[in-house]
Amino acid sequence: MSDTFVRQDDFESRRKHLASMTDEELKNYFWALADKTVSPLIDLATTHTSPAIERSVLLRMGFSSLEAKAIVDKTIQHHLMGKGAGHVVYRYSTLCKTSIRDAGLHLIQNLGWEDVEASFEVSK
Repeated sequence: MSDTFVRQDDFESRRKHLASMTDEELKNYFWALADKTVSPLIDLATTHTSPAIERSVLLRMGFSSLEAKAIVDKTIQHHLMGKGAGHVVYRYSTLCKTSIRDAGLHLIQNLGWEDVEASFEVSK
């Protein structure tokens, strides 16, 4: 008795719904399926973050790794992680009309958190 598996060739039956499509229609169908596949990932990425991601954002905003960690830690303490630590710094910078860097340094020193919370309409 042979252990060899023979796959049934069902290609023709599985492609019937595609057979009458033009190349352009096939291309559009492919991209529609691709969008449908990655849509949950995009939704997840826009609604979820992590301390590592937020530190990475802050590093790209010009903060050192120690500063980024401090800002993220304080963002978590103030229950604003869902807004994003980079967004918190940007928001405070806009509120104070100061540079991003100065805003982040103020937040590290526990200055301005009440203003940021109020601007996001977050209460403790």
